[in-house]
Amino acid sequence: MGKSNLTQAQAVSKPVPPVVNQPLVSKVKSTKGLVALWDFKEPSGQSRQAIGTADFPLAETGGPVPRYSEGPLSGYSAGFGKGAYLSLPNARTGALNIHGAKQGVTVVAWVNWSGERTGFVGGMWNEYQDGGKRQYGLFVSLPYYNGKDQVCGHVSKTGKPTPPFPYSIDYSASKQTVPANEWVCIAFTYDGKAIKSYLNGVFEARPAELIDHTRGMAGYPNGLTQTKNPYYFPDGIGNNGSDFTVGAVLLKSGMGNLFTGKIGGLAVFDRALSATELTRLVR
Repeated sequence: MGKSNLTQAQAVSKPVPPVVNQPLVSKVKSTKGLVALWDFKEPSGQSRQAIGTADFPLAETGGPVPRYSEGPLSGYSAGFGKGAYLSLPNARTGALNIHGAKQGVTVVAWVNWSGERTGFVGGMWNEYQDGGKRQYGLFVSLPYYNGKDQVCGHVSKTGKPTPPFPYSIDYSASKQTVPANEWVCIAFTYDGKAIKSYLNGVFEARPAELIDHTRGMAGYPNGLTQTKNPYYFPDGIGNNGSDFTVGAVLLKSGMGNLFTGKIGGLAVFDRALSATELTRLVR
């Protein structure tokens, strides 16, 4: 092969670098109340740095978290599902430690979910230590209390299970189903009164319904009927001491609720974003 042909072949085989979606990144950065935005552009082996009030370096924990050359923000994403996750110790959470009686919060993520099992996306959530250090967290698919395959936003005041139930029941669940193997934007907001779940910037209300696994519990012989989206929760967010994690949470059996798939972006705001604001962040 001649020199010119070799050069052409090398040019053809050279990988094309992912393209940053600068308009979307700019929209997120300019939205009032941004605490942190991770775009997961760092390669495996490095901590993932945030844009916002601090860099909030998320360390790989339990093994390497691979980087993929696809994603809606930086063109990259972090892959989860084999036990490894990202974490930031509670002592270093700073402005991410969102709590208070009337404090709002929003968590937005751009994900490509495999459709397998419950998946924790991100937040301050710990279901085991000291009886539970739950605070706020974004999940995909919490089937036990009517959230199967849906966007679920979880908030806790005490950090513990919701009496008289064995687990925390206090989460919203989107009416829409999260599609598998497709990039979507998922989010939840909390304004101190109600939790709302969104898929691709769209909020759809759910009518009141009988909640699974509540029949026969103390005080609920016929079960509990409530609305899952929005979910009424005026108690506020507790300052409960959890680490900030992405891709997994601590359960009694160890790290679990492993998200399976790719996360291409994660943003936390210290207020409840409006539906209009969330629609702007879809693309």
